[in-house]
Amino acid sequence: MASRLNPYLSFDGDARQALEFYKHVFGGTLALNTFGEAGQADTPLADKIMHGMLETPGGFTLMGADTPPGMDRTPGTNFSVSLSGDDETELRGYWEKLSEGGSVAVPLEKQMWGDVFGMCTDRFGIPWMVNIGAPRS
Repeated sequence: MASRLNPYLSFDGDARQALEFYKHVFGGTLALNTFGEAGQADTPLADKIMHGMLETPGGFTLMGADTPPGMDRTPGTNFSVSLSGDDETELRGYWEKLSEGGSVAVPLEKQMWGDVFGMCTDRFGIPWMVNIGAPRS
């Protein structure tokens, strides 16, 4: 898979409704994964969206999720730029350059869903998410 760059939006508990609205606007295929499906079934987050992705016939990709408690979310700045793919060397190179001189919120390391993931803010104040897909068998 080639690397992909797209916006990643953060929502205040209404990610499902927002992403379904964007599907209505743009068409396409919407995939939603809840926190409950990721092992948090007995928490208040169980039915909230941990990750959603809309892929449209026009070639747009829009991702989003509900903001977990304890993480900042400010309307108007509730976005990140997402870089994802399976070329580990390429994506780690982007991570190193983007995080240099910036700040790291989540170190680039293996996550509970099996991928390597990290979050940083570059030296210009732009938030980035990097996800390196686990090899699929």
